[in-house]
Amino acid sequence: MTDQPRTTIFRDLRPMGGAAVDLVVSDGLVAGSGPRGGALSDGTEHTVDCGGRIALPTLVDAHIHPDKTTWGEPWHSRRPARGIAELGAQDAELFRSLPTPVAVRAERLMAHAVTRGTRAMRAHADVAPVFGLEGLEGVRRAADRLSHALDVRTVAFPQHGVRRSPGTDSLLEEAVRTGTADLVGGIDPEGFDGDPDGQLDLVFGIADRHRVGVDVHLHDDGPVGSRTLWSVVERTRALDMGGNVTVSHAFGVAGAGEEFDALAAALGEAGIALTTVAPDPARVLPLARLRAHGVRVGVGSDGVRDSWSPFGDADMLHRTHLLARALRARLDEDLSDAYLTAAHTGAGLVGLPVADLSPGAPADFLLVEGECLPQVVVDVPQRHAVVRAGRVVARQGRLV
Repeated sequence: MTDQPRTTIFRDLRPMGGAAVDLVVSDGLVAGSGPRGGALSDGTEHTVDCGGRIALPTLVDAHIHPDKTTWGEPWHSRRPARGIAELGAQDAELFRSLPTPVAVRAERLMAHAVTRGTRAMRAHADVAPVFGLEGLEGVRRAADRLSHALDVRTVAFPQHGVRRSPGTDSLLEEAVRTGTADLVGGIDPEGFDGDPDGQLDLVFGIADRHRVGVDVHLHDDGPVGSRTLWSVVERTRALDMGGNVTVSHAFGVAGAGEEFDALAAALGEAGIALTTVAPDPARVLPLARLRAHGVRVGVGSDGVRDSWSPFGDADMLHRTHLLARALRARLDEDLSDAYLTAAHTGAGLVGLPVADLSPGAPADFLLVEGECLPQVVVDVPQRHAVVRAGRVVARQGRLV
């Protein structure tokens, strides 16, 4: 990267599927646009021919586990497992049996995500005595190597629990204290760990001492899930941590019934965000209903070909397709909303400005063949190119 401002003209692209224009980018930001073929150049700028393709904001993966992945490794056959504890034990077995270091596997997956149009991710990495900080440190090394193309926020995630896995508490503290993790995580404090107040007090205490964010996995639904969400609201308010707390999955929200509006209003007022991986229509978070209460919802990939599941591809355009299907989107505006949630709400969750192709916005976008944004969400076309800060970082599925 040079210290001098650099101007590039991206010729003949269609921002958000609109009319074709020439887009001017200077020093990583959108400077403006003009009619296709207009006299925007003095001959000294770098130019990129976009061939009339649609330009869309690049996407944010707000929930992914790169440390667990077998992406690019020989096929791993999974065994039956009953619940989180057994899945976590299989994580540990796989972690020790794979010959490829975490940093290499994670970088391979994260680089693939970049080529599919991901500009940033919140990466959870398991922290427990069986791993130490090895997984987290590997993800951090991968993030450093890809920093020219990808912003990464790391989460120290106690997959094995805190009470259930003694020693995890000190590792969480160390991860945040040393800056290896940007956020501290939690997991099902009541339903899995059996210590709802203890785990949440620990997690929020670490976050408060070190002024970092919180991201709690909450698979529990029903009364247990509701109790946990109210406890998160209470601690967020007490510590004035609005805007810095996320609950991942939050399956209990979709089935909250008569309690939904009160719970959603409390989450919105407290500034607590949620993330969904769009697992199915029953557990996907209802975006529009939550947004009406001021609740931000990010979208993520979750695990990618790990012990938990053979599925996943870290392609956030594909994930917006899955999100739209889970929400039973039919109208153009609903299809587009699935994409813009992953792009724009996701950016806010990881502390980045929106990349909406307007003047002054980061020049972060992808190029695809297509008619319009709703059709792109449905068809999931190949990414022709991915642009980060005004520079092409990937073409035809490969980093450049």
